[in-house]
Amino acid sequence: MAISLVTQYLPYVDELFTKESKKSMLTNQDLSWTGAHTVKVYKVTTAGMNDYGRSGPAEGNWSRYGQVQGLDATTEEFTLRKDRSFTFAVDKLDKDETGGTLAAASALARQVREVVIPEVDTYVYGVMTAGAGHKPATLALTSENIYTAITDANTALDNADVPETGRVLVVTPDTYLLMKRCKDVTMETDIGNDMRLKGVIANLDGTVVVKVPKNRLPDDFGFMIAHPVATVAPTKLEDYKTHQDPPGISGELVEGRICYDAFVLENKAKAIYYQAVTAAGK
Repeated sequence: MAISLVTQYLPYVDELFTKESKKSMLTNQDLSWTGAHTVKVYKVTTAGMNDYGRSGPAEGNWSRYGQVQGLDATTEEFTLRKDRSFTFAVDKLDKDETGGTLAAASALARQVREVVIPEVDTYVYGVMTAGAGHKPATLALTSENIYTAITDANTALDNADVPETGRVLVVTPDTYLLMKRCKDVTMETDIGNDMRLKGVIANLDGTVVVKVPKNRLPDDFGFMIAHPVATVAPTKLEDYKTHQDPPGISGELVEGRICYDAFVLENKAKAIYYQAVTAAGK
């Protein structure tokens, strides 16, 4: 006797695992591209110190303050390079016959969460690591040398006069595992809820620790310590919309556009320390 068994489809979608963006902790919005596609920023030099001529100007100078120097005022130019978009349609019958799981609103939220945010993060982290002012030789990170490598990084930032407060240590899950296995690493994990909501998982050597998935970072990423003053990451336009029954489509048309970029300021590049790893250190 043949029996036809029932197949039931539940109103549930097997979503991909995704992480929210943490780049806002590492970047700033100090520059504005409102009304412009390109922004120029001045870099102004300073004057050297002299010995004051208390009894009169030194030979060759007319001023007791020393030789009068001029200041250079050059510019850095930042032009937005990333203007990205997507579009897809949801047919009315497809929406109805999938129990509403294939709906424009949820599909758009999924697109932003699983595609847009990871792309922007990957690009911004790539710009930061490429423009880092400190790039020591690559090494194989281990549980024995990870603490020394991180303290060396903070020392390099200290010597470059980078502000001590506000530094962020970015690690992969693999690097974080090495830190937990290192007997010299003592992390303060009593983090306030407001910081945990931003993605902070610990505090080490006065630096907040943020864990970022490996697939959003360069292949040779070991860790990075960065102060947000170094990187400007504007999002000039972020526009998402749905159209109900547009011409030519029986259903919903979803469109999205995001114009963004990231720039490391030349005079502040020393506020980024990037440690790349060898193949053995991955």
